[in-house]
Amino acid sequence: MADSNASRQRPSLGQMRSNSFLLDHQQYKPPLPISQNIDEVLGAQLDQSLTTLTNPVSPDPERVTDSGVVHSIFHHGANPLPQGTARIVATLFYKSSRPVHPNFHPDASSNVAPGQTLQAPQVPEGSAPTVDMEKIPREPPAPEPEPLDHLYGPYVSQLCLTNFLQTLEQLPTPYQRTNTSHRCLDREDQPRVVEVTFSPPPDPAYLSFADLRKHESIWRFEREWNVEVVLQNESVFRRHKRLAVFDMDSTLIQNEVIDEIAKFIGVEKQVSEITARAMNGELDFSASLKERVGLLKGVPADVFDKLKSVITISPGARELCRALKTLGYKMAVLSGGFQPLAEWLAEELGIDYAVANHLEIDTATQTLTGKLVESYPIIDAAQKRSLLTSIAAENNIPISQTLAVGDGANDLLMLHAAGLGVAWRAKSKVQLEAPTRLNGESLVDILYLLGLDNEDIVELAAANK
Repeated sequence: MADSNASRQRPSLGQMRSNSFLLDHQQYKPPLPISQNIDEVLGAQLDQSLTTLTNPVSPDPERVTDSGVVHSIFHHGANPLPQGTARIVATLFYKSSRPVHPNFHPDASSNVAPGQTLQAPQVPEGSAPTVDMEKIPREPPAPEPEPLDHLYGPYVSQLCLTNFLQTLEQLPTPYQRTNTSHRCLDREDQPRVVEVTFSPPPDPAYLSFADLRKHESIWRFEREWNVEVVLQNESVFRRHKRLAVFDMDSTLIQNEVIDEIAKFIGVEKQVSEITARAMNGELDFSASLKERVGLLKGVPADVFDKLKSVITISPGARELCRALKTLGYKMAVLSGGFQPLAEWLAEELGIDYAVANHLEIDTATQTLTGKLVESYPIIDAAQKRSLLTSIAAENNIPISQTLAVGDGANDLLMLHAAGLGVAWRAKSKVQLEAPTRLNGESLVDILYLLGLDNEDIVELAAANK
């Protein structure tokens, strides 16, 4: 009988064999006594791991605690950050004007009407030189990642922020601890704009800052959460600029002036096609400008006065310029358009400099000759960059304290030369090549890139009243 009881208490391997090698051996291990709660168990494991593992980074970096909420997945003990450790600021903008929703497939959703099919493949704006599928000489793009903002909220949600921090953790090579903090720039509840500071940045020997800005993981994160990420090196000059230069057409104003002039003589279609190709970098700007200007021969010289009534100043342009003026900025409009309207816009917005192209006028007939005034240089990409540096030098402003904003291929040299160059609602090729890009609804968003929050912007607006 004793042998029979023992047999029941200790079954043989043959009697209890399972499909798992691990389970076959674990059945002989006595159960652990339950004497601790889950917090005590996890705490003990963390303390033990910290005493047995050495920190791969030397010296051990400290959490960034200069602003907002501190994030750390490590032990909360002292973690001194070396003096002068570089930091990067990422400004996240939720694209509230263009919420993303999943493409419901008839086979996967009961909410689809009979006969409805999956949407045709599309190229996301800013991810290729063209969004026309027929012009892309390769296979259609891979399916878009599942949009998550429709699940977790149309704003920068906590899960969105957590996902971004996880993305940052995976980028450095070799691995190093990333310490971060964040602050909501517009509102604490359901923010649209969030600033994240992280350090140390990835080793530039493995991942340069320019490559980090265009990293595939960050691009995918943007697509998943319907946000835009602007990365900047943190420094006093990020927050304290002194010169801002702007393109005019499709930036400070929503019109293309030369297209508006073309409407007067019925050649809008020909001119606008050339303009679109030139702004996307498909044509030489100077040659295309001369070709378009040639089509304007015979237009009355007072056309610019008539155009003022149809020019639409971009949303946020007045507020942005007033805020920068209050902060003591020098400002310039550098346009591939025409001088009369550039001067008018500068007066409207309180801008200090206005430089654009000069159209030749036949004094006898008071009409445009279809030529440019040869004594003035064409305001092309190289000239815009030259004007940026010369205006900065004239006012004793370091180039690191300059801001440039534009949308066309003729703005790229200027955007790369400036301390901060922003492609604003730009053409696809420009978005790919520019240092940073924004596609918001209001130019006021640029103030967030300078470290200002909503309270600062409201105070600046009040100072102008």
